[in-house]
Amino acid sequence: MSDTATTPPAPSTSAPALLSARNLVKNFPIRSGGLFRRQVGAVQAVSDVSFDIAEGETLGLVGESGCGKSTLARVALNLIPATSGEVRFDDREITGLSGGRMRALRREMQLVFQDPYASLDPRMPVSELIAEPLRIHGSYGDDGRRQVRDLMSTVGLRPEHGNRYPHEFSGGQRQRIGIARALALRPRLIVLDEPVSALDVSIQAGVLNLLQELQAERGLSYLFVSHDLSVVRHIAGRIAVMYLGKIVETGPAASLFGAPAHPYTHALISAIPLPDPRRERARERITVVGDLPSPADPPSGCRFRTRCPTFAATLTTGEQSRCVEEEPALVDRGSGHPVACHYAEARALL
Repeated sequence: MSDTATTPPAPSTSAPALLSARNLVKNFPIRSGGLFRRQVGAVQAVSDVSFDIAEGETLGLVGESGCGKSTLARVALNLIPATSGEVRFDDREITGLSGGRMRALRREMQLVFQDPYASLDPRMPVSELIAEPLRIHGSYGDDGRRQVRDLMSTVGLRPEHGNRYPHEFSGGQRQRIGIARALALRPRLIVLDEPVSALDVSIQAGVLNLLQELQAERGLSYLFVSHDLSVVRHIAGRIAVMYLGKIVETGPAASLFGAPAHPYTHALISAIPLPDPRRERARERITVVGDLPSPADPPSGCRFRTRCPTFAATLTTGEQSRCVEEEPALVDRGSGHPVACHYAEARALL
């Protein structure tokens, strides 16, 4: 990753929340076969999650595939309905609002997808793709062409690119087109769902630098969803680590990387390669064994206990029983930031 990226903005404890989620739950029904298709269970994709994003802040949401982070992002934008809980945007409750009532707010809340090619109509030239949000919201006036040219320039594309089609661009350029579409309506919040995971490392750095420049110029807030902590480290001022539908650790990026306390965060951080070969060989490796449990039948107590290296290696029988029977609350246990682990231990791993 390039070292030219600017330092992520530090989280502000006094700034009001632009987006606020409280006790969000999202379950997907499991239905039986046959004529009546009765509900026989539920997939617990998001389980009692709360978070805030302030004006101009980037919150990094990190976790392995299947943990529920993309579902959480879509519930937060009211793209899919929450089973329960509340989301407020700029102190306006948006949970359960209909499509018509959400229309005006959609201008202020935009989404950039993981696969830009899948989200771009291959039959439309780039200039029309970028103009589409403006036309839908009635903002493409006499200066529409100029707006599109300015947006292309803003994301590093040349005006002559406007007549080309998505298949004529590289992955990094297509992601810049997606960012231009998201910027068209001058949003205040952009959700970035794995925006660089399909790109080469050098291209990732260029896109991340662009996002930071846009944030500094326009005061944007980001929810940056990723499975890669090394990427999130370069852009997020605050990080939330998600496991099997729950946030297990959250805090300022410097605090979380300097003294991670949850065993799952330990494993994620120990997997980040170090540029110094000598330090890389000598460092402690923490691995998570086994597969992610089914979200339709999560473990009792601590959801991470079935894969936790601390549970198997260092806990007494009594301590293990507590992990099996009692779900740990997300609270500060001495590490300086909230962590959901009965036996959290802050460790320096980088």
